[in-house]
Amino acid sequence: MTIRMAANNATPADSRKNILERVKAVDWERVSQELDAEGSAVIEHLLSADECDTLTELYPKDDCFRSRVVMERQGFGRGEYRYFKYPLPELIRSLRTSIYPCLAPIGNRWNKAMGIDVQYPAEHAGFLDRCHKAGQAKPTPLLLQYGAGDYNCLHQDLYGEHVFPLQLAILLSEPQKDFTGGEFVMTEQRPRMQSRPTVVPLHQGDGVVFAVCQRPVRGARGLYRVNLRHGVSRVRSGHRYTIGIIFHDAK
Repeated sequence: MTIRMAANNATPADSRKNILERVKAVDWERVSQELDAEGSAVIEHLLSADECDTLTELYPKDDCFRSRVVMERQGFGRGEYRYFKYPLPELIRSLRTSIYPCLAPIGNRWNKAMGIDVQYPAEHAGFLDRCHKAGQAKPTPLLLQYGAGDYNCLHQDLYGEHVFPLQLAILLSEPQKDFTGGEFVMTEQRPRMQSRPTVVPLHQGDGVVFAVCQRPVRGARGLYRVNLRHGVSRVRSGHRYTIGIIFHDAK
């Protein structure tokens, strides 16, 4: 299931002002249903092409970032990514703070179903305060860059004790034009069963909301937990850029 947003021809400055309106226009009930069923949900045209290009162009600007990770050195795959520093770019900050309140009720419902005694504040500032008091004060939104032959191994973005159970990735490049290959991939490990793979098709500006590490699934004997991981398949040609918006901060 995908949720189609209206095409946006506004300038980048206008788009930043309209992020809240775009987020409000999403059918979050449908997002919730798809997350329950599949562990992911696509929101089409969350960002305009101009906004995607603006974010992509930040990659070489050192003053925007707190660190750079070369994945091959860490055994994470091939390619690299950079973590933004505070203050975040306004577009990233607006997305993070406006989407969190739409996802917090889903996270609360999932935790209750899985018997996890953690509930999330209604606003993102409240959750960040919880993270920062526990020593998780480093911002986690990141910009990822892949070239031909690059890929991202299956993983979970866990950075400390406090973990928000959902996150967002937005594809900034156009498949078949800017790159080939490089599909967003998820796997779901089910108890006493083979793992289930999922490929999520995305176009430039599309966002995918997905489970960070686990979610509840209803089976014949009631609810049980499944573990999820996500990654990116090998890029065959060109360059692929993605924004990752993680709602918990890191130590």
